[in-house]
Amino acid sequence: MASQDWVEKDFYKILGVAKDASDADIKKAYRKLARKYHPDTNPGDAKAERTFKDVSEAYSVLSDKEDREQYDAIRAMGGGARFSAGGAGGQGGPAGFEDVFGDLFGGGRGGARRASPGFGGSGLPPEFADLFGTGGFGGYQPAPTKGGDRTASTSISFAGSIHGTKIGLREPSGEVIDVRIPAGIRDGQKVRVKGKGQAGAAGPGDLMVTVNVKPHDFFIRDGNNIRIHVPVTFPEAALGADISVPTLTGESVRVRVPAGTPSGRTLRVKGAGVKTSKASGDLLVTIDISVPQKLSHEAEEAVKAFAAATADGDPRATLKDKARL
Repeated sequence: MASQDWVEKDFYKILGVAKDASDADIKKAYRKLARKYHPDTNPGDAKAERTFKDVSEAYSVLSDKEDREQYDAIRAMGGGARFSAGGAGGQGGPAGFEDVFGDLFGGGRGGARRASPGFGGSGLPPEFADLFGTGGFGGYQPAPTKGGDRTASTSISFAGSIHGTKIGLREPSGEVIDVRIPAGIRDGQKVRVKGKGQAGAAGPGDLMVTVNVKPHDFFIRDGNNIRIHVPVTFPEAALGADISVPTLTGESVRVRVPAGTPSGRTLRVKGAGVKTSKASGDLLVTIDISVPQKLSHEAEEAVKAFAAATADGDPRATLKDKARL
């Protein structure tokens, strides 16, 4: 770095630290700015690259005790003046500066320039090389990346989706990959199998398995709720009854059907739906009033008697008014 740069650039301001900042403060400030302006983080942003270069340059000087002392001395004596390296025969900058610049240019006026404290062309000092896993500014290499993900699909039973299961996917090579399906998984959800994707410099990618759930003849999933249709007799719906309904666990629960329940009404059983690691759904029981296809003579007479007893009630009395346009 030329002495001119050291005079004109305020490295403390570039790093955003005070002139009496400790080494730890300087290092902390650099780490923060290097992350923010690194070319890998800002691809194609020329302004960010310039800022990153300035930040790296400032840290390279202020993090070195000897260079920092020389920089402070130059700034203190030079102010905004311009200087050039000493010429032949000891001719050069104003008196007093040749001693300061002597160390920079090889021990005296006209001496060979000492290599500026750099980072081996990486743009990042060795202790920060792990920030991005890259060579940094000025010839940096892209960070190693993981291999790409692969995809697969599988079908499982409804019971497997509710309780969880394990399946094996066979590779063309014959290798079998075990895939654990968590309890409560929904149709179309994906399961990630880490490390079973394509190979890459930073390790293999993952295998993404789409899970298709076969439908059930009785249970219908609605989010984490389970819907079922349960038939009841007319007397049960009219007079009220306690009925037994099956659940996902294989056990039954008692459900109270209130008197006067119409066909199509849905009753809720809390917590009897799908259970996942995060939530539990409910069992939604829809009542279907069952009409007998054949009646015995006694039953037929009883229905006729009921019809006569309720003849004054017309369930369709308000339909005409509702149907008006």
